[in-house]
Amino acid sequence: MTRRFLLVGLTGGIATGKSTVADLLRGLGCLLIDADVLAREVVEPGEPALREIVAEFGAGVLQPDGTLDRKRLGAIVFADAAKRRRLEQITHPAIRERFARRLQALVEQGFDGIVVFDAPVMIESGNYRNMDRLIVVATDEATQRARALERDGDRSDIERRIASQMPLAEKATLADYVIDNAGDRAATEAQVRRVHQALRADLEARRVSPS
Repeated sequence: MTRRFLLVGLTGGIATGKSTVADLLRGLGCLLIDADVLAREVVEPGEPALREIVAEFGAGVLQPDGTLDRKRLGAIVFADAAKRRRLEQITHPAIRERFARRLQALVEQGFDGIVVFDAPVMIESGNYRNMDRLIVVATDEATQRARALERDGDRSDIERRIASQMPLAEKATLADYVIDNAGDRAATEAQVRRVHQALRADLEARRVSPS
């Protein structure tokens, strides 16, 4: 069955405002799939990925109720690149499988709109190559750090997380569309509307000449 929808990747970096852009695109009628939601689903109690994580990192990464202590695990893996890669080896296949099932369901439903896959490490994982279009949400480094510090309050943790991701300037070179979120919300909204119009045009072209 031919996929009739346009699959758009949405990524950025910590505190660049990717969630704001995702919400705006949802408000314009896009169907959103959030990688963070998928990532939480695959580590719920009883899921194979959670058992592998406990076997690899120890029971100390669990909360008393048996759920994953994401903050504690994050502190471990963002301080050690090898441990972060090991966690990704456990979780990424499960996330990809769940994502593929979601896309297949949309194909079977005959969905023909715009699907936005919101994923923070889409480029690092290589999954951006599977998207029809790629949006990168960017901001300058000073604004990124200030927003992250205001939100999370832990400077050392923020620096570790920023260092673990590809620089925003490099991500932007791979994008079909870059949304600069350094300004106010009105400026971001205007950019999102322009990108959405371009995506709608891409979708209409796809309907005329489906790939």
